[in-house]
Amino acid sequence: MKRVSYIDDIHRIGRDANPFFTLMGIEVDGFGDGRARLRMEIRPDMLNGAGWLQGGIYVALADEACALALYTLLADHEFIATIDEHTSFMKGANTGTIVAIGRVTRRGRRVAFTEGEVRTAGDGTLLSRTSASFTIIAR
Repeated sequence: MKRVSYIDDIHRIGRDANPFFTLMGIEVDGFGDGRARLRMEIRPDMLNGAGWLQGGIYVALADEACALALYTLLADHEFIATIDEHTSFMKGANTGTIVAIGRVTRRGRRVAFTEGEVRTAGDGTLLSRTSASFTIIAR
């Protein structure tokens, strides 16, 4: 029997294939060929004490976009784990919709490198930039 992959689940049931997407209200805008785009509405319960979107949410959203981009290049018997990640924050946001774009910059046999950006959905203002590397593990 063929195992249903994460990518198959995303195609079939969308964001509900990933419990974090459901929790955060993340929508999958598109993915394929080493790229992915996610969208999320900023909610008041996501803001920090200063009234800005909490920084970890930028990181998590970019990480998920990068991971989904990488999953489009994996075989059914491979899965991944983040091994290193760095995010630079450019500008804060506290309302509206944001998008994360992830892309694979290099996929090796055991390690893959990705880049992600979080931007405002409206005018595309750059909010954060992330670089992440993932280990590729064969089942």
